Amino acid sequence: MSPLLQGIATILIGVGGCVGYFYGANLLLDRVIFPPRGRDPGANISRANAVRPWLFLAPAMAALGLYLVYPVVGSFWRSLYNRDGGTFIGPGNYTDLAADPAFRTAVFNNLLWVLVVPAASTFIGLVAAQLTDRIRWGNIAKSIIFMPMAISFVGASLIWKFVYANEADIGLLNAIRAALGFDDPLDVIQIPFWNNFFLMAILIWIQTGFAMVILSAALRGIPDETIEAAILDGANPLQIFFRIMVPQITGTILVVWTTITILVLKVFDIVYTMTGGNFGTQILPSYMMSYMFKDDGRATAVAFVIMLIVLPVMVWNIVQARKEMR
Repeated sequence: MSPLLQGIATILIGVGGCVGYFYGANLLLDRVIFPPRGRDPGANISRANAVRPWLFLAPAMAALGLYLVYPVVGSFWRSLYNRDGGTFIGPGNYTDLAADPAFRTAVFNNLLWVLVVPAASTFIGLVAAQLTDRIRWGNIAKSIIFMPMAISFVGASLIWKFVYANEADIGLLNAIRAALGFDDPLDVIQIPFWNNFFLMAILIWIQTGFAMVILSAALRGIPDETIEAAILDGANPLQIFFRIMVPQITGTILVVWTTITILVLKVFDIVYTMTGGNFGTQILPSYMMSYMFKDDGRATAVAFVIMLIVLPVMVWNIVQARKEMR
């Protein structure tokens, strides 16, 4: 069968299946389960109307549940097996992780990323939103700040490789050092502990635009009356910003902060491209990739640990977003 006919057949089967399901479900509900007859037909109609939305949602909920639950259960079950998946070892992969210094380094570095990147991105984005809303060429400034969002993590890492290059003719940092009179080049990527912050700067550079756009919209939603009242009371610009405006957009700030936190816990490309996890820059996703295709059991155990760390943040993010929508 040609691809065109296969596509048409797929559409017909899919659409026909949906129409058939909804028609059959309605028929079953109204004619068999809760027919509008008997002692109390009105109550049957009410029960049928109460069940009908769930009947329509059932296929989507079943597919979504299978799509979400199966990978979680499957990953956890796989993490209880050895390297090649042939021997059940229980929590052996997890105890090995706890005893591995590289894993502890990855957890510590991830904690640093979670503490620094969301806070710095949100704060700089908030300041940029406030400043760009007050200048004539604010839209141009916003476009420039938002532009890194369009660059992939790998592309951004390659750009910053030139910034951090340890040759003054190539690297911006060493060019500035040379202009200030320092003769010896500095490879910031190989400085233990501090190199993590130089890698974080890349993600902050990317995410500041996202924070700025969301927070700028929130700032514009603040009623002018509250600002005018603060001005009449003699508040200076800093007091208006931190005591009047920021408290009114706290919900949005939390949503931005948690969204970036979730992204940070999943980021892998920057570390892998810049250092490959060497020089003490290992984080959990890059640690997981170091075992991928070599020890599936341990790699899956790391993936499950990452999921457990991300899950509470994601739930809190959804709760905050729903509060903000109300």
